[in-house]
Amino acid sequence: MSRPRDRILANLESIFREAYERAKAANDQTRMADLDAAYQREQLLLEVLLDIRDAIGHWSASAATASEKSAADPVAALETIHRITKLR
Repeated sequence: MSRPRDRILANLESIFREAYERAKAANDQTRMADLDAAYQREQLLLEVLLDIRDAIGHWSASAATASEKSAADPVAALETIHRITKLR
C-alpha cells in the first residue's frame, strides 16, 4: 500500500526544515538559499512522481475493471484490444 501524498510531502519538508534550521543557526546565508532552492526543486519532482503514481494506480484500477467486464462481454474485449493496439 502506498503512503499518502501529504505524509510524503511532510517528510520532505521535515528533512529540509531541519537542514535549514542548522544553516540558520550557523548564520550560513548561502546554505539557506541553496536549501530553499533545493527544497522547491525536490518538491516539484516529488509531486510529479506522485502524480505519475496516482495515474498508474488509476489506470490499473480501470484496466482491472475493464478486464472483469470484458470477461463477460466479448464486444468489450474486442474494444479493449482495439484500444490497446491504437496505443502502439
